[in-house]
Amino acid sequence: MTADSPKRKIIHVDMDAFFASVEQRDNPELRGRPVAVGGGHRGVVAAASYEAREYGVRSAMPSVTARRRCPDLIFVKPRFDVYREVSQQIRAIFAHHTDKIEPLSLDEAYLDVTEDRHGLGSARAIAEDIRARIKAETGLTASAGVSYCKFIAKLASDQNKPDGICVIPPAKGPVFVATLPVKRFHGIGPKTAAKMEGLGIHTGADLASWPLEDLEARFGSSGRWYYRISRGIDEREVKSRRQRKSVSTEDTFGADLIEHEPLAAELERIGTRTWERVEKAEFVGRTVTLKVKFSDFTIITRSKSFAGPVDSQALLLQTGQDLLAALMPLNKAVRLLGLGVHSPVESPESCPKQLGLAF
Repeated sequence: MTADSPKRKIIHVDMDAFFASVEQRDNPELRGRPVAVGGGHRGVVAAASYEAREYGVRSAMPSVTARRRCPDLIFVKPRFDVYREVSQQIRAIFAHHTDKIEPLSLDEAYLDVTEDRHGLGSARAIAEDIRARIKAETGLTASAGVSYCKFIAKLASDQNKPDGICVIPPAKGPVFVATLPVKRFHGIGPKTAAKMEGLGIHTGADLASWPLEDLEARFGSSGRWYYRISRGIDEREVKSRRQRKSVSTEDTFGADLIEHEPLAAELERIGTRTWERVEKAEFVGRTVTLKVKFSDFTIITRSKSFAGPVDSQALLLQTGQDLLAALMPLNKAVRLLGLGVHSPVESPESCPKQLGLAF
């Protein structure tokens, strides 16, 4: 997209505390109370209601930590079949306005509404119609960011949560980005944010003050991306057939581990988180990969591929445990484990299902 070409009109829709909100909708006794989806022994929080977030409870937090922060926290088991069903309702609402829909997970998506299919007059009006229909048809609230590019639309959707909307027109894009902390930028993780802050880069304005060559020297090929987004430039299109290549989770331990039993317990916890992410992203893959980082920072991976999709949490966890067991005994301690699903399957319906856990 050049400076003279028409600007896109992009909406990022993000459901508010989606999993937890569905549970509160379906169980009136949970409304107004701190709720966490997930939990269990050595489990993690998959989603937290806004009442729980007031106590500092966040997704991916160990359940023991969450309960310590909020003693009255109510844990409920996830119901991914219900979440998927509601997600399909929401996507049907999106499809009423555009065919250009890029789902990021069950609860968020980008929409390109440059073409005003129903003549509502503006992208804001389309976003408001979508939010109103979601509330009427599902009983849930959604927040929306409206802008000329995906990067700013996603930032904007988080600006007035919950149940809010934020519109950033092209003329205000760079100014909006300049005021935000870099740790809020999509694609800048905690480690990169910490590195930036160590260099005196705290906000978008700080980032924009750096020359391109200096950013590339410090951050490699990512430097050009940082240079552009700090100026409100993002030319990525909304891709209706966006496909993830993998879903994984990894964790660094507080103390290095070498014995099989504690490592297996940690892998069970990590694998449970991975499967929650697989379900949320609706990802289908046929390869399970175990990642091991040792105390000397060397890394190895071990994988097992199947003819068909990895279609259950049990299969994922058992495969991960088998890959770990094959490494035993270890001659050095482990500081990090990771478990992921890779090798996306284009048409899972056409693939044979796994029969039990036989290998």
